[in-house]
Amino acid sequence: MDGTLTATAATQSMTNAYAVTYQITPWLEGTFRYTGWNDFFYYDRNYEAKALLFKESDYFPQVAIGIRDLVGTGVYGAEYLVASKTFGDLDVTLGMGWGRLAGKGHFKNPLTQLSDSYSQRSNDVGLGGELSTNLFFRGEQVGLFGGAQYTLSDLPLSILVEYNPDQYDWEYRGGVARPKSPVSAALVWNALPGVTLSLSRQHNQEWGLSISASLDTKSRLPTKAPPAFVSSVDIPDTQLPNQLNKDSWYDMLLYDVERSGLILVAGSVDDESRKATLVIGNKSYPHWPDAVDRLRVLADLHLPRNVKHVKLIVEEEGHRVHTLSVARGVDPETAPRSYEQQEIAITQAVTFDNPQHRTSFAQKKVFADINLAARVQLFDPDDPARYQLYTKIGLSYMVTDTVSLRGSYAVDIDNTFDTSTRSSDSVLPHVRSDVVKYLKEGDSGLDSLYAEKRGSLSGEMHYRVYGGILEEMYSGAGGELLYLPHGSRLGFSVSGNWVKQRDYDRSFKHLDYDATTAFLSAFWASPFYDLDVAVHAGKYLAGDVGATFEVRRTFSNGWMVGLWATLTDVPFDDFGEGSFDKGMFFRIPFASLAGANTRGSYATRVRPIQRDGGARLEDFSGNIWWDLRNARYDVFAQPTSARGGP
Repeated sequence: MDGTLTATAATQSMTNAYAVTYQITPWLEGTFRYTGWNDFFYYDRNYEAKALLFKESDYFPQVAIGIRDLVGTGVYGAEYLVASKTFGDLDVTLGMGWGRLAGKGHFKNPLTQLSDSYSQRSNDVGLGGELSTNLFFRGEQVGLFGGAQYTLSDLPLSILVEYNPDQYDWEYRGGVARPKSPVSAALVWNALPGVTLSLSRQHNQEWGLSISASLDTKSRLPTKAPPAFVSSVDIPDTQLPNQLNKDSWYDMLLYDVERSGLILVAGSVDDESRKATLVIGNKSYPHWPDAVDRLRVLADLHLPRNVKHVKLIVEEEGHRVHTLSVARGVDPETAPRSYEQQEIAITQAVTFDNPQHRTSFAQKKVFADINLAARVQLFDPDDPARYQLYTKIGLSYMVTDTVSLRGSYAVDIDNTFDTSTRSSDSVLPHVRSDVVKYLKEGDSGLDSLYAEKRGSLSGEMHYRVYGGILEEMYSGAGGELLYLPHGSRLGFSVSGNWVKQRDYDRSFKHLDYDATTAFLSAFWASPFYDLDVAVHAGKYLAGDVGATFEVRRTFSNGWMVGLWATLTDVPFDDFGEGSFDKGMFFRIPFASLAGANTRGSYATRVRPIQRDGGARLEDFSGNIWWDLRNARYDVFAQPTSARGGP
């Protein structure tokens, strides 16, 4: 199913295996696997991609094509063409495979009719991590594989039988016996919605257990009905704050706006044109149009009755991005209340330097929050999942309306990094590969402490400057300038940083290494599946030069998932294991998990291996585009109401 994220853990006498599968689009599926062998000391990482060619119909099967070990070591290298068809409770699969799925072979590779080169398949994959196109669909022989799954109609159980001709050649060379039989069987139990457990007998020689959990990242949890909102119009004067000016439309609107989880930055009313202009922010609503809908209702309540049109200047993360113009309903009882029912004109954010009213936000005060947090380091062969549980103390201090001081401090509760004995063997400057030293020697310490100023030079030009302790490994200063033409699917930015490497204990001390990074970035909001594409070209922390390519998909509920890969002038041999930097990105919105209105989220990057080539400051190298993603033009440009646009 589109947008489904599945995590699987499996164990048997020979291996322990872990996998994460994501249905990237309705027709494309991606999988990352991490497998460790118990009989000899080796762990393997690999990616698989599977593309749907034809959907199942009444008379024809579903057909897909896939490649295993797409950019891995080649240990699991295999390609396949597979068809599946359901017959009531029975699901039947049949396919032909290359590489490991060819086994001893059932017939000659048909692609050799195109070129004799398809008959040769090399076993040399070097350091792994490369796109092994010279292996794909090659080999003298092709094998058949298949299976059948029968679902019991009265019980949450399924019976699975499969035929896999894999001869385990790689394991056999390491001293493991070949499989006794190509046939395996399993009993699958749907224990809970989205959770399955299975007991299997593999190749008639070993037992296996696995657990799999799936999450639909496109779905939205039913939100709890918020408490009935009572506006200040309906609250007795004796219950309103004493400092509230009840004769000021701005004060009354501000009071209700802030209680609704919105932000009112500034506002003016022009009696001559009978127009009101409001600068608004959003701190609670995951979907910006919901915030606009609420703000419009409150504006109807409090704006002077002679106002017939309202301009809402949308401010996101300190950047003014759009002006939304809406006609005010003459009769509040009959006027359209829904954002989608209104005719909204979306234009470039206008300059609004001298408003009649401006909110004096709390300044010169320190705001603190304390949360439990965790760090996880995956794929260390000594311990595939090291962790730290710690308390994170976050601090923020508003110096002015546009300048803030932010910081965080970590206090260790429990961690397993102290058992790590691995050291970096990188021939490049150790700009990232010494991260374990920070996790061991700096189990508690300062994560960040920096000043930042954000703003917009115009509705199409946005900036960010900052300086201080930027992250656990680097201090420095830098900035970014983003050009985002109004209504365009394209954006361009330039960013740069000078940084100095911090000491391993994460104190105010620093090491001798410093670096300058700079990037030119281009962004494209594609019209396909809410996919965004970005390219960042420039100089990285280790002094290498190249480009990072990333693709992210954002769902309407706030989930964001993506892939990235970085290629620089560092030779693959110098980069080391993995050949080049790559990985996956996840942003999980708290609203989709808690079923409540909140804009909070948890973002993380998962890479198969941390090396020094292609390393950059992840949150300070072309990020304004992503910061503005939730308030982009197409979020507001509803087909039934928007004017213009891409």
